[in-house]
Amino acid sequence: MSTDARFWIVVPAAGVGKRMGADIPKQYLDVAGKPVLQHTLERLLSVRRVTAVMVALGANDEFWPELPCSREPRVLATTGGRERADSVLSALTALAGRAADGDWVLVHDAARLCVTRDDVERLMETLEDDPVGGILALPVTDTLKTVENGTIQGSADRSRVWRALTPQMFRYRALKEALEAAARRGLTVTDEASALELAGLSPRVVEGRPDNIKITRPEDLPLATFYLERQCFE
Repeated sequence: MSTDARFWIVVPAAGVGKRMGADIPKQYLDVAGKPVLQHTLERLLSVRRVTAVMVALGANDEFWPELPCSREPRVLATTGGRERADSVLSALTALAGRAADGDWVLVHDAARLCVTRDDVERLMETLEDDPVGGILALPVTDTLKTVENGTIQGSADRSRVWRALTPQMFRYRALKEALEAAARRGLTVTDEASALELAGLSPRVVEGRPDNIKITRPEDLPLATFYLERQCFE
């Protein structure tokens, strides 16, 4: 196992979560007595091999200074952008001079508060010597339909379809250059793997846990509470 490359984590947290319909950004909503982002950062900081976590925040984020994790020595912060890819690229730029080209960067959704240390460590260990990197993902179990104007056009082969989760782990330089190239071409990338794919690379998948959910809608909050409580007894 290579020990030369360091591991950095980037957490894009500049969004407002409009689909939640809340008065505050979803990453600061309370779940089981803590803000979502506090849960997320605590999980990530529990991974011993992580050098630091860079959080990309909204320009006028008034909630961040109140978060206990904001004062952790391994937590850094920068200003994010309008879209997820903008925030990730901003965080990578802020890491310039700290992260080496060959270091690993794990990008993790701020709203995936139920991620487990075991999943993060397995991703790191599985892909540590891989030339490209990859993502946590889940094989799809539902039948998927392609739809146009409310009419089914066909069915996807679910044996070949996986649902992307985070963290997504790639080399610092490769990820930064891939995101910069996509931005120059005016292409929208919804996750980091998409940027690497556009660059002609083939990321791997490492199967993750189904309870690694993302807070998107109000009904996700009690589900996250349930998963957090269940994980405490594992």
